[in-house]
Amino acid sequence: MRSFLLVLCGALLGAGALLATGATSPIQIATGPAPSESMAVGMGNANLGKSIRAYLMANPEVLVDAMAELERKQEGQRDNVAQRAIQENQAELLRDPETPSAGNPNGDVTIVEFSDYQCPYCKKGHVAVKAVLAADSKVKLIYKDLPILGEPSKVAAVAALASIKQGKHDAFHEALMSNTAKLDTDLIFKIAGSVGIDVTQLQKDMSDPKIKDTIDRNMALAQELGVRGTPAFVIGKQFVPGAVDAKTLQQMIADARKGA
Repeated sequence: MRSFLLVLCGALLGAGALLATGATSPIQIATGPAPSESMAVGMGNANLGKSIRAYLMANPEVLVDAMAELERKQEGQRDNVAQRAIQENQAELLRDPETPSAGNPNGDVTIVEFSDYQCPYCKKGHVAVKAVLAADSKVKLIYKDLPILGEPSKVAAVAALASIKQGKHDAFHEALMSNTAKLDTDLIFKIAGSVGIDVTQLQKDMSDPKIKDTIDRNMALAQELGVRGTPAFVIGKQFVPGAVDAKTLQQMIADARKGA
């Protein structure tokens, strides 16, 4: 936000300075009025430019207000896109047979979580989600792997999905999310072995083309929703980008139960 604000400030002040010089656009120069009228327009622009620059210098908070209004409008547009995508992609969100889940399989509210095993904010969100599932036995959690942070993220996502065949996804997911070291292929397989996964079999299962197809569907779904990073959550009709705490998740679940 700070960098954008500086650019906006510079652009507005620059526009004021340009007007203050009395410069006219190329179109005005080529097809503009007679010299006497051009001079009058230039003087008017100069006065306007000086006024704009003086006002912005004296009232820089106007730029902050303008930025806040811009962000509000962008958030509204993002929410509209997400709301429409949620309605149009219920099957992809809630009923993909290749997508792993946790919690109550027959829960009255479902949390759909997009995450990356290398994302530190996803790890914070994981703690909140765990707390919610422990406190509410009527919630289902659907994992949508979104490996956007490089090759180790992709390997971890593929390995996690492959671990379903050994019935170890929950344990492996927990271990990967609890890991604080930088991931690489060797560490991913070491973590897999630590939760009782047959690593040799896991490596074979990772070549299943269905796994790539699942991740590709997750990527396409994330794009439809307007997901720009991880984590991101869909709960009922609500879309929330970024990590949220347990209290926020609980409120969203309560809203979903009311049909909000």
